[in-house]
Amino acid sequence: MRVAPVGGTAVQDHVALAEIELCGELIIAASAARERLSLEYIDEVLRVTEERRGPAGR
Repeated sequence: MRVAPVGGTAVQDHVALAEIELCGELIIAASAARERLSLEYIDEVLRVTEERRGPAGR
Protein backbone atom coordinates (compact mmCIF):
# COMPACT_ATOMS: atom_id res chain seq x y z
CA MET A 1 0.00 0.00 0.00
CA ARG A 2 1.38 3.41 -0.98
CA VAL A 3 0.54 6.53 0.98
CA ALA A 4 1.08 10.08 -0.29
CA PRO A 5 3.91 11.84 1.51
CA VAL A 6 3.02 14.50 4.06
CA GLY A 7 5.03 17.11 2.14
CA GLY A 8 1.97 18.42 0.26
CA THR A 9 2.51 16.70 -3.06
CA ALA A 10 -1.12 15.59 -3.32
CA VAL A 11 -3.07 17.50 -5.96
CA GLN A 12 -6.28 19.13 -4.77
CA ASP A 13 -9.22 19.42 -7.12
CA HIS A 14 -10.72 22.74 -6.07
CA VAL A 15 -13.83 22.23 -8.20
CA ALA A 16 -14.53 18.86 -6.58
CA LEU A 17 -13.98 20.33 -3.11
CA ALA A 18 -16.42 23.16 -3.87
CA GLU A 19 -19.01 20.66 -5.13
CA ILE A 20 -18.62 18.57 -1.98
CA GLU A 21 -19.10 21.67 0.17
CA LEU A 22 -22.27 22.66 -1.72
CA CYS A 23 -23.66 19.12 -1.46
CA GLY A 24 -23.04 19.23 2.27
CA GLU A 25 -24.89 22.53 2.57
CA LEU A 26 -27.81 21.09 0.61
CA ILE A 27 -27.90 17.95 2.78
CA ILE A 28 -27.94 20.09 5.94
CA ALA A 29 -30.77 22.25 4.58
CA ALA A 30 -32.78 19.19 3.52
CA SER A 31 -32.34 17.45 6.85
CA ALA A 32 -33.50 20.54 8.74
CA ALA A 33 -36.56 21.09 6.53
CA ARG A 34 -39.98 19.79 7.47
CA GLU A 35 -41.22 19.88 3.88
CA ARG A 36 -39.78 19.46 0.43
CA LEU A 37 -37.33 22.24 -0.45
CA SER A 38 -38.52 24.70 -3.06
CA LEU A 39 -36.40 25.32 -6.12
CA GLU A 40 -35.89 28.91 -4.98
CA TYR A 41 -34.60 27.76 -1.60
CA ILE A 42 -32.29 25.22 -3.22
CA ASP A 43 -30.89 28.01 -5.41
CA GLU A 44 -30.38 30.10 -2.27
CA VAL A 45 -28.55 27.29 -0.47
CA LEU A 46 -26.38 26.62 -3.52
CA ARG A 47 -25.80 30.37 -3.98
CA VAL A 48 -27.03 30.21 -7.59
CA THR A 49 -28.66 33.63 -7.53
CA GLU A 50 -25.42 35.24 -6.32
CA GLU A 51 -23.64 33.87 -9.39
CA ARG A 52 -26.34 35.10 -11.77
CA ARG A 53 -26.42 38.59 -10.30
CA GLY A 54 -22.68 38.92 -10.10
CA PRO A 55 -20.64 40.78 -7.49
CA ALA A 56 -22.49 44.07 -7.97
CA GLY A 57 -25.80 42.46 -6.97
CA ARG A 58 -27.49 43.17 -10.28
